[in-house]
Amino acid sequence: MRITCPLCGDRDRREFTYYGAADYLDRPGMEAPAEEWDAYLHLRDNPAGALRDLWYHEMGCAAWLVVNRDTVSHAVLSVRLVTDAQAEGGKA
Repeated sequence: MRITCPLCGDRDRREFTYYGAADYLDRPGMEAPAEEWDAYLHLRDNPAGALRDLWYHEMGCAAWLVVNRDTVSHAVLSVRLVTDAQAEGGKA
């Protein structure tokens, strides 16, 4: 699989570290109830199809990326810097 880093260009996925669903960027507030924190920490979907992932460009520019990819075909649909994704919509 190839990932196109917005800063470094097209790279092999072995340069990156996968950190899971990009939902981890959408943390509840400090005053959120325990149920909301439980859902954030433990409840995850495992869909077949389009998914937003969080990747770290460990062997490159050290950027955090939101990668939209298809879990069935492994096609990378889009890649954005986490900072850009958060600035555009308030959440990644």
